[in-house]
Amino acid sequence: MEAWWRNSIGYIIYPAAFKDTNGDGIGDLGGIVEKLDYLRELGIDLIWICPIFASPMHDNGYDVRDYFHVDPRFGTDEDLARLLKEAHLRGIRIVLDLAMNHTSNEHPWFLKAVEEPSSKERGYYIVKKGRYVDGKLLPPNNWGSFFSTSAWEPLPGSVDEFYLHVFAPSMPDTNWANPELREAYYGVARHYIEMGVDGFRLDAISHLAKNPEFKDSPLPSGPGGFVLDPRMFSNRPELMDYLKEFREKGVNTDTLLIGEVGGSVQPDQARTFSERGKGPINLVFNFDTVWNNGAYGSIGKPDEAIKADVISLKENFLRWYPNASSCDMPLYWCNHDHPRVLSQYGSTLYRKESAKMLITTLLFLYGTPFIHYGDEIGMSNVTYESIDDFLIDDANRDELKADRSAGHSDEEILRFWRRANRINGRTPMQWNRRKNAGFSEATPFCKVNGNYLEGVNVAEEMEDPYSILNYFQYAISFRKDATYNDIVNNGRLEIVDYNHPDVLSYIHRGSSNIMLISNFRPYEVYFTFNYEIADIVLHNYDGVLLNNHVFTLRPYECYLLKIR
Repeated sequence: MEAWWRNSIGYIIYPAAFKDTNGDGIGDLGGIVEKLDYLRELGIDLIWICPIFASPMHDNGYDVRDYFHVDPRFGTDEDLARLLKEAHLRGIRIVLDLAMNHTSNEHPWFLKAVEEPSSKERGYYIVKKGRYVDGKLLPPNNWGSFFSTSAWEPLPGSVDEFYLHVFAPSMPDTNWANPELREAYYGVARHYIEMGVDGFRLDAISHLAKNPEFKDSPLPSGPGGFVLDPRMFSNRPELMDYLKEFREKGVNTDTLLIGEVGGSVQPDQARTFSERGKGPINLVFNFDTVWNNGAYGSIGKPDEAIKADVISLKENFLRWYPNASSCDMPLYWCNHDHPRVLSQYGSTLYRKESAKMLITTLLFLYGTPFIHYGDEIGMSNVTYESIDDFLIDDANRDELKADRSAGHSDEEILRFWRRANRINGRTPMQWNRRKNAGFSEATPFCKVNGNYLEGVNVAEEMEDPYSILNYFQYAISFRKDATYNDIVNNGRLEIVDYNHPDVLSYIHRGSSNIMLISNFRPYEVYFTFNYEIADIVLHNYDGVLLNNHVFTLRPYECYLLKIR
């Protein structure tokens, strides 16, 4: 029997930003329940909800204080039960974000580990004695964290011990080499499966296994004497055993497991994780097609230097395609950790055209597509006038200090953040023209993008038959059609004119042959066409400019064609 997620359309919700129903300026589970009919009409049947467990929110919920309760800002455990019930009544499945590589330092496990060295909870974390060099106490080794500091923090109350954290010091890493710790997490998973949760997106799972020797990295150290060497704690051989056991003891065979396995995972590695009938997880997210415009780390570049590298996009989509024959593949342009795709690969000057082109390109590639909330109305990056508007994210405070220390002006930083900061993907959903875009009656936790007053909102797009929203609904209906779904998932994929610098085009050959042609530029380009058109399935412009086997493609023009 075919896995249900192979025929699903996913939708990513950052809960704080989706819909506030209790008037505190923060989105909640009640807001998701309120909008389930909207999502069903759009064609969504799978929702991935970013973290909702109780948390001090130093890392937006990925630092969990209590796995067994919903954070009060999002509602109650009863609200989650109601969401599951109402979603299932509408044929929508729910996937929750589950961070198991680390907890909050406010989690009872960690508090007990600090208070009682002989407790079982001490073994839930990675605690090592420091080393003395010339009479000075240093961390156990030279490992660096992803936050440009040592990966070790002194253990509170201890004279010479440290705990490991590959992320922030407030997020101590858990010790997956300890069977008792693993059993504790299996209990968490079983609890939510029994509630009716349909799956989990496993955050940062590539880091669960650490080099058991805990020796120094041989790589050159940075300015602080630390070495960020992911080989020491990323995608290690032991990880597969942990994930297999999680599948066997924690969840059902019908439970969807989505793995975030980092930005450096290769297709062959991903295949071992997610091969149908063999791998312990079902979908492996990678970041290969997120930053193909040079925006990542581009703080010193002017805006005009940021341009979609279409050949690189083709290369990345194509290098993952061989996995589709044996693995279920997820597809997405962006999520809550990335800027908006319309601003990455499209244009606010051609909002309708580029948003329609981007969803068409994604929907008909292969695998299970995931839409980030708001993409269906063309939400774009912010135009904040102040750095302060970005500082609701603690990570931005640290980055601001680092960028200023590196000599960057506030003007440079603001320009860079407008195009690359993850706040762009976390602004409140734009429902209508009313106060705060209809997101909340209170002051939102995050400043609303002002373009909701320019028609970028659900209510006005519903009234426009040619809107982005209505196009999304129409395109999704084709993607979910059994014939098209089979062609996309099982038909042979061919990239057409691989070296064309501006156009991404592909053909799926199956019971019918379908062809996509997408112009990624804000200007006209030409594309040679040597096929016979049987039907135009989707098109984001009026009229067809085809003469002597050459398409003139207008800015961000796209076609989905049936060809003979």
